[in-house]
Amino acid sequence: MPLIEQLNKTLAEAMKARDQARLSPLRMLKAALMNREVERRRSLTEAEELQVVATLVKQHKESIEQFGKGGRQDLVDKEMAELAVLETYLPPEAAIDDLERIVSEVIAETGATTARDMGKVMKGVMARLAGARVDGKAINELVRKRLAD
Repeated sequence: MPLIEQLNKTLAEAMKARDQARLSPLRMLKAALMNREVERRRSLTEAEELQVVATLVKQHKESIEQFGKGGRQDLVDKEMAELAVLETYLPPEAAIDDLERIVSEVIAETGATTARDMGKVMKGVMARLAGARVDGKAINELVRKRLAD
């Protein structure tokens, strides 16, 4: 089932249940998806839909960090609740063991030995992980650590 249909169904259920905590992030997601469709002037592919969700998740994580620094625990709690709802629309995160294996394989394939080769390795790793939910910073640190050894 396409994400927009699944979202509409979940949105209707949340409205019937009068669940305001779920309604807000669901409406935000639907608006973001529809805006992206208008920008593209066509229906979104599944990968594009997931990209929109991932962007919103990233924005929420950054907001949580900023609100935490500002001492606004009430806003941190609100953002975390919305983040939990949005993350249900993303695929599960890639396991750290898989990430380490892929990084090792790409380093071997590219013949990378120093930090100068980091761009080649990152490009290869990200290409293999296309469609998977991964944290770019974590991969960057993993590649940096492997190339430093």
